[in-house]
Amino acid sequence: MSQSEKLSRRDQILQALVHMLETNPGARITTASLAKTVGVSEAALYRHFPSKAKMFEGLIAFIEDTVFSRINRILQDFDSADERCENTLTLILTFAEKNPGMCRLLSGDALAGETDRLRTRIQQFFERIETQLRQILREAEMREGRVATETVSAAANLLTAVLEGRIRQYVRTEFEILPTSYWDEQWRLLQPNLLRHRQS
Repeated sequence: MSQSEKLSRRDQILQALVHMLETNPGARITTASLAKTVGVSEAALYRHFPSKAKMFEGLIAFIEDTVFSRINRILQDFDSADERCENTLTLILTFAEKNPGMCRLLSGDALAGETDRLRTRIQQFFERIETQLRQILREAEMREGRVATETVSAAANLLTAVLEGRIRQYVRTEFEILPTSYWDEQWRLLQPNLLRHRQS
């Protein structure tokens, strides 16, 4: 019973942290303000998380688990590289749109003055996305007889940069310009330039 209560309180703290990230764009969050929002003492916060960095790590782990488990489903459900890329990008943009507080982590906005370990973790998240996109594009040659119009690395990097740009714009505009704004049209611009049929 005490273990479930402990998990429940941990979740409550993380949910409060996300809410504060969302409702106080640009503001630095202190453990004192977080404790006040949760309705506990700072000492009680530290019983569940030894530091604020550990709280942020808990949120980053949630982002990683959610996004990559869904990408795995996309890879199972779709065969063509176009569909896999489009659905992967749409998944991440939609997740970002529904979780504006998380976007302050993904953009690095909320991590100013925090430990380098957190910024490295976000960097690794986007590197992992880029690696996944590279793999999808590489497999298109074997599965579909299509090759990158330029290079696989250039194409995967461009798609990742688009993701990061949309998320940063969302944060910069204080969640006014949604990550999925114009996305259908933008994908129609990107898609024809990624892959071409291999010359026989």
